[in-house]
Amino acid sequence: MNIRTIDFEASCLPRHGRSFPIEVGVAGAGAAESWLIRPHQSWEGWDWTRQAEALHGLSLERIRDEGLPVEAVFEKLAAAVKGCRVVADSVIDQYWLETLAAAAGAAVPFFIDHVSAVLDEHGADEQRICAAVAFADERHPVRHRARCDAEWLACLIDHVSGRVPAAPAMWMRAPHEMAFSKNL
Repeated sequence: MNIRTIDFEASCLPRHGRSFPIEVGVAGAGAAESWLIRPHQSWEGWDWTRQAEALHGLSLERIRDEGLPVEAVFEKLAAAVKGCRVVADSVIDQYWLETLAAAAGAAVPFFIDHVSAVLDEHGADEQRICAAVAFADERHPVRHRARCDAEWLACLIDHVSGRVPAAPAMWMRAPHEMAFSKNL
């Protein structure tokens, strides 16, 4: 089964209040896309933090102006991952998928697996995971936007599963074995 990775950006983390999804991105099989989500009326009064905004760089005004209605995003997302295994690097993405589905008046169309299951299936040890993280970091240095984070995770999974060239030998060392230059 083909894998599609998913990532949500949100108004805040749930530990800071009641959060809602503001962007969702998916990646896999060499393609990626994302959609800004216009806040649904049922989310009125939910929380928004400056910390989250500083992290993803999306203002409430921008998502209100440029975001698509929840129903449209939900349909596009469901179509983009249809027939695929969907994987994320955080269990909180399932909560945001459920929040989006509820606002769209629809059932949750898929379950999101955690990347740890994929890593376990490939027998990835710490060394392989560190190499995959370094590989993904080099190819996808921009983070904290949904599409970018989904692409980063897809790259990591591709590396662990052997779908990309092997990393340089220095990446195959555990972090505590790496020597870093002070002249960087």
